[in-house]
Amino acid sequence: MPVLPATDETIASAAQALAAGGLVAFPTETVYGLGADAREASAVGKIFAAKERPQFNPLIVHVPDLETAESLAEFGTEARALAAAFWPGPLTIVAPKRPEGGIADLVTAGLGTVALRVPAHPVARALLEKARLPIAAPSANRSGRISPTEAGHVAAELGEVPDIILDGGPCARGLESTVVRVVGDTPTLLRLGAVPRAEIEAVLGHTIDLAAQDAPIASPGQLERHYAPQTPVRLNATTIAPGEALLAFGPDIPDGADTTINLSPAGDLTEAATRLFAAMRTLDESGARAIAVMPIPEEGLGEAINDRLRRAAKAR
Repeated sequence: MPVLPATDETIASAAQALAAGGLVAFPTETVYGLGADAREASAVGKIFAAKERPQFNPLIVHVPDLETAESLAEFGTEARALAAAFWPGPLTIVAPKRPEGGIADLVTAGLGTVALRVPAHPVARALLEKARLPIAAPSANRSGRISPTEAGHVAAELGEVPDIILDGGPCARGLESTVVRVVGDTPTLLRLGAVPRAEIEAVLGHTIDLAAQDAPIASPGQLERHYAPQTPVRLNATTIAPGEALLAFGPDIPDGADTTINLSPAGDLTEAATRLFAAMRTLDESGARAIAVMPIPEEGLGEAINDRLRRAAKAR
């Protein structure tokens, strides 16, 4: 499928494709998503087939506003507080599913919860407004691979699979949404992402724990190996071995790499997060025998960046 600039006309065509049970790739502020009507199991099944995604791994449902979200899930006080603080934006809330909401069981992997997000990207919002349906949309790439932050990444990864690829330019945030499970009295952080943990804790007024690595899968991004290039990844590198490419961070970097991409020469974690997936994709295509990654501070967005890198580096 050719990449099409996101215009009123192409967004209307994309909405029609979704209503007909098709797949549409579209930009959000985090990464590009591969969307289908979340109410139609046959359409959602095409996402799993296209991504070669295990069906026990649930999907995020994109909706236009809190009112729509509350028609699909039960929101308590803390879920509403998080929605008020971060929606539209890169936070996903996992809450008890309302059976009358009509979300296909395949979307939720048969769980009693559903993951919901109100995206901020103008193209995603225009598509939701035009389609008038909840859109289930994981990242538009093969399962376990590097998430796409440009329309060209989607085309390279999925080829003719989407009926339409809407090009809304590079994604502004570059990391997937943070996912918080709000069920009962104890919210849990299921996936680190574009909203730092400290900002969530400030809204809640208390600390929030990250789900254990061996916890049951209740959200995208919990698989042990994920966001991975084909090229092996070596973390916390301070020197470069022969044949390695370098994913650098900060002003002082080691010499010796044939190919180097610096996520942020100034050491800015927001810039690094925005550039992470595109940089990993470029280094993966460089022909290097391995990708050496410099240390990145484990603070703020660095927590999510390091989470992605650790999952990418897991041995095959």
